Amino acid sequence: MKKESIIPVESLENKILLLRGFKVILDSDLAELYGVTTKRINEQVKRNLERFPDDFTFQLSVEEKNEVVAICDHLKKLKYSPALPRAFTEHGAIMAASVLNSRRAVEAGIFVVRAFVKLRKLVVAQDELARKLTQLERVVGSHESRITEIIEAIRMLTMPEDRLRRRIGFKTGENPQ
Repeated sequence: MKKESIIPVESLENKILLLRGFKVILDSDLAELYGVTTKRINEQVKRNLERFPDDFTFQLSVEEKNEVVAICDHLKKLKYSPALPRAFTEHGAIMAASVLNSRRAVEAGIFVVRAFVKLRKLVVAQDELARKLTQLERVVGSHESRITEIIEAIRMLTMPEDRLRRRIGFKTGENPQ
């Protein structure tokens, strides 16, 4: 029997952001998913710092916080918060689920991973499409001169016969044909 997801993967994808070259989810969104407070997640990170290297989680700068609040409507509540949000990468989100050690956190962690994986697949598909378009441009570019020659040949064939025939006889400057 297939179990219903806690949160649809599509809505989770909207909460995954690109910061410092990493796809991340902010602590407030992760806390909501895991059914705990943001304070609880951040406490667990502080208690288990050895489990959260910089490529698992990092604190946003003031500029990054302001940019995220401006771009993401669901993060407006962070605008007046004095605390800087913490960002979790895919691995950091899983580690947070393990240190929270609640059933909901573990289940939601699975959906977080699936959302990250789905986004990764989309990026790969876009890269493949871009590569194929580049190949197509090269092929079309190499055939462009040949296509022009074919069009010219077709135009010559469609011209009236009297224009194609060269007149026999002496040509004067008045009649260049």
